[in-house]
Amino acid sequence: MIGIGELAARTRLSLKALRLYGDRGLLPPARVDSRTGFRRYGLAQVERARRIALLRATGMPLARIAEVLDSSSSGEESVRLLAAYWRDQESQHAARRDAVGYARAVLTGRSLTMYEIAEREVPERKVLFTRRHVAAADLPAFLSESSELLFSHLRRTGACLSGPVFAVFEGVVSEDSDGPVEVCAPTLNAVEPAGRIGVRVEPAHREAYTERTKAQMSYSGATAAHDAVSAWLTEHGHARSASNREVYYPNWATAAPDDHAADVAIPFRPGCETAMADEYGGEETAP
Repeated sequence: MIGIGELAARTRLSLKALRLYGDRGLLPPARVDSRTGFRRYGLAQVERARRIALLRATGMPLARIAEVLDSSSSGEESVRLLAAYWRDQESQHAARRDAVGYARAVLTGRSLTMYEIAEREVPERKVLFTRRHVAAADLPAFLSESSELLFSHLRRTGACLSGPVFAVFEGVVSEDSDGPVEVCAPTLNAVEPAGRIGVRVEPAHREAYTERTKAQMSYSGATAAHDAVSAWLTEHGHARSASNREVYYPNWATAAPDDHAADVAIPFRPGCETAMADEYGGEETAP
């Protein structure tokens, strides 16, 4: 048995850290003197303490460290969990890097020059939908879970998907607040609501959109695209007629980073000049 000071010396962990790990159940002392409160540790705990220090150096939270260390005696599961954690960190770092790039573009006035905006007509269609308030960090999981929920309902009822899944952002979704998001699956078949799944008719509309690759649909990348389409509407004197949306194509799950996999779109009513040109057969100015 060794004391907490000896354990600190062998592992280069502070006394404060060792006490914290003990209180959290991550590295409880083998024995505590009931009179003095002096903590003693078994020699086998030295190696566990070293592993805790290594994982803490990666920025891993204590709860996740406990999961990694206690997952398997073989070590294979621990390595898998460590790899999964690091993928999460790299994804978050990439998102922050994109955010810095967008902020730099905004500050220099270059933010909206990188987008090609087009228009299209979208016919009236019936959609299955599910809705929930989500924050930006929870959006990818919500999109995946909601899509599978809608697909399962289509399969159960013998109905077919008739177009790409899309998400309608009915409020602000950010890192600091959650907003209502509606995930929709178009279908031509007769379907009924069930549980969290509703059915509605999406009105026909014209929308402005920009095509995005899989890599460009990070939180900051998608935000930049929404801003660009919105600015295009303002520049051309159009009024939005419905909430912003993101369209996810069937290759979304398997797309390479540079593959076109989504669109960012905003439905709109044409401005006066465009409406008059359409009515009298005039030539509309290209965007």
